[in-house]
Amino acid sequence: MCHIGTAPQNFFFSKISIRVAMPVNEIVAAKQWSELTMEKTEVNNPETLEDLIKILHEKFASDSINVDEVKNIMEAYKSNPQEWKKYAIFDQYRYTRNLVDKGNGKFNLIVLCWGEGHGSSIHDHTDSHCFMKMLQGQLKETRYEWPADSTQTEMRMKSQSILRENECAYINDSHGLHRVENFSHTEGAISLHLYSPPFDKCQTFDQRTGHKNVVKMTFWSEFGEKTPIQTAASQENN
Repeated sequence: MCHIGTAPQNFFFSKISIRVAMPVNEIVAAKQWSELTMEKTEVNNPETLEDLIKILHEKFASDSINVDEVKNIMEAYKSNPQEWKKYAIFDQYRYTRNLVDKGNGKFNLIVLCWGEGHGSSIHDHTDSHCFMKMLQGQLKETRYEWPADSTQTEMRMKSQSILRENECAYINDSHGLHRVENFSHTEGAISLHLYSPPFDKCQTFDQRTGHKNVVKMTFWSEFGEKTPIQTAASQENN
């Protein structure tokens, strides 16, 4: 450590003032860059669910998306029950899929409600992007490798993780398959999912054999309104 002592009396310090002139065009450019940066930061940090939907529409207006950017935008939205409670419609026996926005045909935004102990089958995502953000509670995600078509053996687990409030996960079929579960037996969980492009069918897999089935996806409610009662329960997956 350096210690600074008293300077000798015959040693004088002079205070020098230096001013560096900046050309006017550089000042203007710096101001514009600052304003642009502030605007971009505001746009990509939604304060409400309505803001989030608006930003997502803008991001998906082109034919290509930046996965990390979309994930960060969804994670930046801080869950507010007052904004999504109209979509949070539970069922006693299975988890529900509640449509929030159709994304002009580019994506579906869906609120999933998981009762105590509810979970999905192991499933794929039909070559779509899947973003999953927690709004309330916690979910366990278990990822699996794709089964070999020529064998019937137990599926191999790749990883397990816990998704907590406001966190966002991402998966597509190149990452493998997954199962999502509410492991709590005392509290429900609510998550916000984005799928692009939208799909209405997926494949589910038997964990013991890898055998697959094609199942149809349906909505428990649309835009906060309950859909007509279905006569047969389908194996819905997220």
